[in-house]
Amino acid sequence: MTEPWRILSLPPIAEDVVQGLFAPLGDAAEVTFPQVRDRAGLLAALPGADIVIADFAGRLALDAQAVAAASRLAFVQMPAVGTDSIDVAALTAAGVPVANAAGFNARGVAEWALGAALALCRNLAWGDRAVRAGGWPQQEMVARGPREIHTQRVGIVGFGSIGSETARLFAALGCTVSYWTRRKRPDAVATYRKLDDLMAVSDILVLALPLTPETRGLIGPERLALLPDNALLVNVARGGIAPDDAVLDVLNSGRLAGAALDVYDEEPLPLDHPLRSHEDVLLSPHTAGGSVQSQLELVVRVRDNVTAAVLGQDVRNVVNGVNPQVRRR
Repeated sequence: MTEPWRILSLPPIAEDVVQGLFAPLGDAAEVTFPQVRDRAGLLAALPGADIVIADFAGRLALDAQAVAAASRLAFVQMPAVGTDSIDVAALTAAGVPVANAAGFNARGVAEWALGAALALCRNLAWGDRAVRAGGWPQQEMVARGPREIHTQRVGIVGFGSIGSETARLFAALGCTVSYWTRRKRPDAVATYRKLDDLMAVSDILVLALPLTPETRGLIGPERLALLPDNALLVNVARGGIAPDDAVLDVLNSGRLAGAALDVYDEEPLPLDHPLRSHEDVLLSPHTAGGSVQSQLELVVRVRDNVTAAVLGQDVRNVVNGVNPQVRRR
């Protein structure tokens, strides 16, 4: 009898959920979990694993040491889009295909970006706080310069599944939409611009690209200074792309009218961080893609890809160029 594939599932996905996903595989697969949810537990569990469902929260990171401990590892499934919590280079060197769940939350994140932009344009969070505090700031709301979204020029940095869906939603509301990415998209509903040109004509700037060594600090002080006066920033990408201190400085200078942030340099955002008390910032705890629909889609994608690996079929969304035909080691 063929030995079952050993699937090691890391937190934070619930164990009963994972067991249910792969129950239909029967004796072809055995689902395991770290006995202790810490670094030692991870390193103890890895040598027996053929497939790893990674920790998208990054607490149990698959770094180079962990990859070296996983002598049988044949496939890594990231239950997220970003892969910054795993050492992709080490896995590639070991010949291990790494797949993500690209696009699973594109609609959810795009809707959050649009909703956040609407909230900033109409000062909704500021007005809510003022009324709850006992005020009735009608004149103050008008003085803050509320805007109708269709009058805004929207620039989107990054044009993958999230960026393109974001562009479609803004365009549907009548906005003039431009985008920048490394390669032009001939079928885009937006106008391609070079990055610095994009910054200069964006009343609303949306960041929707992955964090890599090349994109870290991409939207720093110099580029933020290119934005038009009273521009708005919406970040659904990663905090390191537009560093928190740089965003705070341009807010304090008065040139940036507001920011909606779902991501930060350090997460959770430190309790004493000035962004927490800034009147012109809308804060979210890295949950832009956390809709019911996107979570269901994520579960389906993880199930389908891991099942394909066990059954000898090609896996989808391999991000490191390794053969998508998963083979035992």
